[in-house]
Amino acid sequence: MKKFSFLVLFLILGLVLAACSSDEEATGSGDGEGGGDGEVSGEITVWVHPYTADAEAESAMWDEIIASYNEEFDVDVTIETIPWANRDQKVLTALAANNGPDVFYAIPDQMPQYADEGMLLELDPYLEDNNMDDFVDTALVSTKWQDKTYGLPILQEAYTYFYNVEVVEAIGEDPENLPATWSEFEEWAKKAKEEGFYAMSYQGGGSMNGTLYPFLWQAGGEVITQDDEVMINNEAGVEAFEFVKKMYDNGWIPEDSITAMNHDALWNAGDILAVQGSGISLTNLEESGLDFVIAPPLKNKEQLTYGTTGMFVVPSNSDNPDAAAEFIKVATNAESQRKFNTITQYIPTRESAKDIFDDEKYLGQLAEYTQYALPGVIHPIGRTIMPSIQAEVQSMMAGEKTPQEAADAAAEAIEAELAK
Repeated sequence: MKKFSFLVLFLILGLVLAACSSDEEATGSGDGEGGGDGEVSGEITVWVHPYTADAEAESAMWDEIIASYNEEFDVDVTIETIPWANRDQKVLTALAANNGPDVFYAIPDQMPQYADEGMLLELDPYLEDNNMDDFVDTALVSTKWQDKTYGLPILQEAYTYFYNVEVVEAIGEDPENLPATWSEFEEWAKKAKEEGFYAMSYQGGGSMNGTLYPFLWQAGGEVITQDDEVMINNEAGVEAFEFVKKMYDNGWIPEDSITAMNHDALWNAGDILAVQGSGISLTNLEESGLDFVIAPPLKNKEQLTYGTTGMFVVPSNSDNPDAAAEFIKVATNAESQRKFNTITQYIPTRESAKDIFDDEKYLGQLAEYTQYALPGVIHPIGRTIMPSIQAEVQSMMAGEKTPQEAADAAAEAIEAELAK
């Protein structure tokens, strides 16, 4: 079944590329050189997702954004909300049939796959008047492939550590002076272990974005560059592997961390010093009834963490690329981001729009941390290589490989994927 799925995806990509090439020859709309020189009119279809459980509020929000767009552009905009499930297949199938949207929502590990295959419109020719300096730098990382911009970001998150105040005080530390560096955290971890607590959560069965990668970035490393240089097993990479191994061997993270998906039960029981989370974690954390404080992302050589970014992109075979590009500029301007993120409770990617959380104790703090939040591995194989890297980290934690051996094996797996 897995091989069949990959075959179907490959065939769909081939059809999409053929459709895009045909459209470009016929209309010239796929070269990204129009830059909005012609009159913007006609109609566009925009695919969005249900970002909250309140469909009525989201519908009203989109109506307001469309109204703002129509103040400048006489374009008929149709918003279609599609489910999150199977969204990749739905987008690819629609584009292959030349029946796709003019704008759709993408996340960081999708964008480079689509851009590398020529499926997205380059937006740089449209952005001269778009005040790009207002965007958080880390949010723009996810929108670029090979020095070209293919999306504009509308939402962002920042993952960091939430500390149980009672546990902090139980180990003799100050909840108003939380660890800022690896070495400071290690001292707290030792005290937590001595007092019978785990130091932090580690979801080894989940995404590498929440486990190895932040430590790798903090060590000054990368997984792979956009020029295909594999770096996961260099000195910084091995240091990150070693740090994870150290935490596990010392009992600073729970015994099931190799495959755990969460440690909510340990947090709710008051048995863990800190858990990793973001804005979407706040509801569960507040429902736990525990008093908590939020710390900035940890720093080693660099102060970095993970945080997804959501963006809007334009397919290269859009029938109305100029209108589509202008729409996502309006949809991601400061006014629209205030509307969107007030409803969804994500963090705006424009600095000027973050004022919606000025009076919010926790979201206001997390909004400050998006400057440190990288969106993952921006590479066409970023999603594909993650299971192989995860398997090597798990093997290391289980004592089957040294950190160097695990990092080298991960690098070999990445090289093998590049060679396909």
